[in-house]
Amino acid sequence: IRQALKSQIELGDHEVVVDRRKRTKAAPAQASGESSEMTVTKIASTRTFELTRLPEVQARQYDSLEQHREAICNCQLCPLGKTRNKFVYGVGNPNAKLMFIGEAPGADEDRLGEPFVGRAGQLLDKILEAMKFTRQDIYIANILKCRPPNNRDPQPDEMNKCTPYLNEQIRIIQPKLICLLGRIAAQALLQTTTPLGKMRGQWHEHVVVPVIVTYHPAALLRFPGYK
Repeated sequence: IRQALKSQIELGDHEVVVDRRKRTKAAPAQASGESSEMTVTKIASTRTFELTRLPEVQARQYDSLEQHREAICNCQLCPLGKTRNKFVYGVGNPNAKLMFIGEAPGADEDRLGEPFVGRAGQLLDKILEAMKFTRQDIYIANILKCRPPNNRDPQPDEMNKCTPYLNEQIRIIQPKLICLLGRIAAQALLQTTTPLGKMRGQWHEHVVVPVIVTYHPAALLRFPGYK
């Protein structure tokens, strides 16, 4: 986590605010008798969590990423299933402590079936290298598994259909930290309309995993000043 924060600072965040949140009664911390107010360190140490309110068709839990991918790779729940070239599931270490999540595959990803393989992916690799990581150390995925036509923004219905798949990936991997890349990924997973600028530099949480938000590598390519 410390290495991840170092990278966040390198991308322009010079202050990281720890947001103390109260746990709900169903949360593991209260169930074990801990205080309802906890630090990010306690959040990060939580490795088991349950997902709720999944659509019935997607509610099954899987034993491995491979099993999950095999089950969903022919998905046709939204129109993108008919326009994609390749289903882009995710790549990396199935036991990763750090997980990066973007918004959707682009043209290169749709062609190769792997997330972040274009120019933005090359920049992400450099960021990982600065953090002393490789793709084999972390896990990379997107909100959507299929490329939207002409790289348009993902639509709410598409993200609603696909997010349960991502949540199952998170449940299987059980990362200690999630880094959301860009506004669309951050707003979709955190269910907020808060601008990206206000989300950066603060801790968030998704299914009991601490979350940080930063710029998408593609934005850094378009606006070098963001670095």
